[in-house]
Amino acid sequence: MSRGPSAGYDRYITIFSPEGRLYQVEYAFKAIKTPAITSVGVRGVDSVCLVTQKKVPDKLLKAETVTHVFKITKNIGCIMIGNIADARSKVQRARYEAANFEFKFGYEVPISYLAKRMADLAQIFTQYAGMRPMGVNMLLTGIDVEQGPQLYKIDPAGYYVGYHATSAGQKETEATNFLEKKLKGHPELSYKDTVQLAITTLQTVASAEFKSDEIEVAVVTQDNRAFRKLTNEEVDVFLTQIAERD
Repeated sequence: MSRGPSAGYDRYITIFSPEGRLYQVEYAFKAIKTPAITSVGVRGVDSVCLVTQKKVPDKLLKAETVTHVFKITKNIGCIMIGNIADARSKVQRARYEAANFEFKFGYEVPISYLAKRMADLAQIFTQYAGMRPMGVNMLLTGIDVEQGPQLYKIDPAGYYVGYHATSAGQKETEATNFLEKKLKGHPELSYKDTVQLAITTLQTVASAEFKSDEIEVAVVTQDNRAFRKLTNEEVDVFLTQIAERD
């Protein structure tokens, strides 16, 4: 009986294939693209902006209860892309880790430490047969007191790194290529430029002109370190500015 080279190796999280691949981890990356949603994060000089598509799959759902934007602490937040049930579980754990750090040491958890901690936990889920990797990408952001604006991405394999700009989801590759062209030479982006670039990137790769209720925009700034989601009215202002500029 002939069997393919990957036969059987995709059934276990703890067994490498002869090519050195963990298929279950790769399947987790594919699960991120299942909802057909793209998210973009851009870091400016004094701010960070996260933008994601918002799709309400059923007309009977309350639109305000459908979200991919989550607050972890007052000043730290994230966008979760992928399996939303896994996302909520991961956010809950991030909140626990942040609260536990502040309780132990008496000051707010640094974004870099929280990103490392969440990545370490994700990596543990690739080691044991009784677990499975969570099918979500986390775009984590905040304004660090010492290092300024921070933007991290944590994937199901437990890899994390800081970014000037990044994307995740269905059109991740296209968005990354667009951002690389726009940020060539590392221009210094103001708050306004940062938000406009994030929204423009999403509109370009999705080939659509979004309405304010079709996207979610979250920001943190040096002047106001609190992580917050922009209202539809505030998003409308940026969409108008982008339309007039084009």
